[in-house]
Amino acid sequence: MRLSFFPPSGSSTTTYRHRCRTKLFSPVQMEYCHYHATAPRHQRRKIVVIMGPTGCGKSRLSIDLATRFFPSEVINSDKIQVYRGLDITTNKIPMPDRRGVPHHLLGEIVDRHLTPSEYRSLAARYVSSISDRRKLPLVVGGSNSFIHALVANRFDPDSDVFHETEPDPVSKDLRYNCCFLWVDVAIPVLNQYLEKRVDEMLDSGMFEELEEYFDSGEFRESGESTGLRQAIGVPEFEPYFRKFPSHTIGTNHEVDSMRRAAYEEAVRAIKENTCQLAKRQAGKIQRLRGAGWDLRRLDATEVFRAAMGGLGSGSDSACASGVWERQVVEPSVKIVKRFMAE
Repeated sequence: MRLSFFPPSGSSTTTYRHRCRTKLFSPVQMEYCHYHATAPRHQRRKIVVIMGPTGCGKSRLSIDLATRFFPSEVINSDKIQVYRGLDITTNKIPMPDRRGVPHHLLGEIVDRHLTPSEYRSLAARYVSSISDRRKLPLVVGGSNSFIHALVANRFDPDSDVFHETEPDPVSKDLRYNCCFLWVDVAIPVLNQYLEKRVDEMLDSGMFEELEEYFDSGEFRESGESTGLRQAIGVPEFEPYFRKFPSHTIGTNHEVDSMRRAAYEEAVRAIKENTCQLAKRQAGKIQRLRGAGWDLRRLDATEVFRAAMGGLGSGSDSACASGVWERQVVEPSVKIVKRFMAE
């Protein structure tokens, strides 16, 4: 089943086409330009943070807002997508799907590990430059540790506010004027989608991409559990490619059976670990909310139910698009309009 409403963002071909008219210039944009022209220098910069577990539609919402309502640029806050390479495996949004919206810190980091402290510094520069161009910075991604590092007024690189057993306190004191949009999906529904997304990523060339990566010097020279080595798909397929390098060819039924079993085990692990990641990300969001961060929840559960309700037909896609507009896009626009008018 191909989920036409939410195609895998790492797909080599673009299946999604925006069905809504683009508003090239709107009164809201005028208001935002006016805000920048008149805001006192001491006033905190305004940013919109789009957060949520992996696969929930954060990138789509950012493009909807940036192309139809607010002149914006995206700052990626996914700690794996910051690295160059493995575009399918890491689910980077393809260039055609970006619809001309500039994206920063997306596939920019090469040959080194990016810490939350370094991300804080780099992303802050983009916030300043985007704001100075009278555009709205959209911080988009599922890595809550990067989001916290960027927006917290006081950041201790040695502190871990998301430690599983002994977390440090989360501060409500933020260095930006933040509008948090939290795209939420019921975990059982999201898990069903994530498992199907893995299958579609494999259909789009994920296995071949990983095969090339494991053959490259980049994999052999990279440190353990740093950079792209952290991407879901790399550790899961590592046993397979160590046992069956790309230049080896099965010579008998027994070898072919072993190869197939190793492949299926890697795929099973990818699906399980992706679902576990979504669960952990949702838990971290709840921790930020419990600490007093004003997260505006947008429930996209019915969108996914509609998209997966049949066989991926055009009617399913149209229904899901309508639900997405009503339950996610329209509330988001109202929230951001009020935020910008404050």
